[in-house]
Amino acid sequence: MRIDILTLFPDMCRCVYSESIIGRAVSNGFLEVYSHNIRDYSKDKHNRVDDTPYGGGMGMLMQAQPIYDCYSAVCNDIGTKPHLIYMSPQGKVLNQEKVKELSSYDNIAILCGHYEGIDERVLEEIVDEEISIGDYVLTGGELPALVLLDSVARMLDGVLPNEEAFSLESHYNGLLEHPQYTKPFEWNSKTVPEVLVSGHHANIEKWKHEQSLIRTAQRRPDMLDKANLTEKDKLFLKSLQNKEKN
Repeated sequence: MRIDILTLFPDMCRCVYSESIIGRAVSNGFLEVYSHNIRDYSKDKHNRVDDTPYGGGMGMLMQAQPIYDCYSAVCNDIGTKPHLIYMSPQGKVLNQEKVKELSSYDNIAILCGHYEGIDERVLEEIVDEEISIGDYVLTGGELPALVLLDSVARMLDGVLPNEEAFSLESHYNGLLEHPQYTKPFEWNSKTVPEVLVSGHHANIEKWKHEQSLIRTAQRRPDMLDKANLTEKDKLFLKSLQNKEKN
């Protein structure tokens, strides 16, 4: 997969995707990531990319021309049109299902807004979808873009050691992850649950799944409506509810 980030702050992006798991994925050839400075495509002698909005209002808007020219350069470099995402608080909120969908694309481009936003005309011209990472306001689209990059990249073959590395994590299967423990066995007078050191793999997996159900029911009950629950899961959750009533 190739991911291109269109931004006013390419170095800010590079310092993140050059590190840790994503950095290793790039180094090992499982992923290509490029950040492009929109300012490089400005036709203004001072490299300005923003101007005041028509109709008045506070702040400045990013202009259509530098963004469009930057996008066109990316298309020419790839040889095809990438799936372009605009990180915006007006977009649909990112979830794991969307992450899975995006991980199937060969080429994704991410547009990072700044200031008070972007001229609507270029958004209508080039953007395929808008995505938000939550109902709050940030200074620019770089941090959301990096969140999207990280969540999608770790789904790709070869980026993580094996499928279990992500398939057992919170949200992947519609449930929160079970509690986890490491050595020492006892810390601060608290011990690891005995089942985890029993060596009985079936019991361990049963405990993990039940703990995921318990944790989801306690912390994110809204997720249970969309989770792929078996009849056994539903009976287990019903038994939890009955215990709470009693």
